Amino acid sequence: MKIAIGTKNPAKVEAVQTALGSWEDCSFSALSVPSEVSPQPFTDEETIQGAINRATNALEKAKAEIGIGLEGGVLETDYGMFLCNWGALVTKGNAPLIAGGARILLPHEFAVKVRGGMELGHVMDELLHTNDLSKREGAIGVFTNNWIGRKEMFVHIVKLLAGQYDYGQGE
Repeated sequence: MKIAIGTKNPAKVEAVQTALGSWEDCSFSALSVPSEVSPQPFTDEETIQGAINRATNALEKAKAEIGIGLEGGVLETDYGMFLCNWGALVTKGNAPLIAGGARILLPHEFAVKVRGGMELGHVMDELLHTNDLSKREGAIGVFTNNWIGRKEMFVHIVKLLAGQYDYGQGE
């Protein structure tokens, strides 16, 4: 089975390969495809749509059986700005399967810069003097002191998607 991953971000690609590595006869193709949402999604709906778009675009571009899209975003609440992450699994002719991941409150100084128009990844690199943190442990890794990294968080989301897919195959 050919599985298309709608990104070349190493943390996301490794998450898909790790989560689905036990599936037999699978090949993975990581593709750079557009999310068709803003560079920094600000709602669950926009972040979900970005994941669906990535999955759909990857599926079509690779002519695969399954497309997977993973998207990170932020969400404003009465308690502050939270990090949010969503995934989508698409197959031809079926409604997308959707799953969400962990949410944590962003520290105030990071949230202020995101509200000001910067992407969270750029804010992280600027304030922490790093490069491409979003391709490694990500904000979740930093703010959980690496108890949970970006790859691990996305592995959880992909497993939720895979479980839904497996459940649906049994119908």
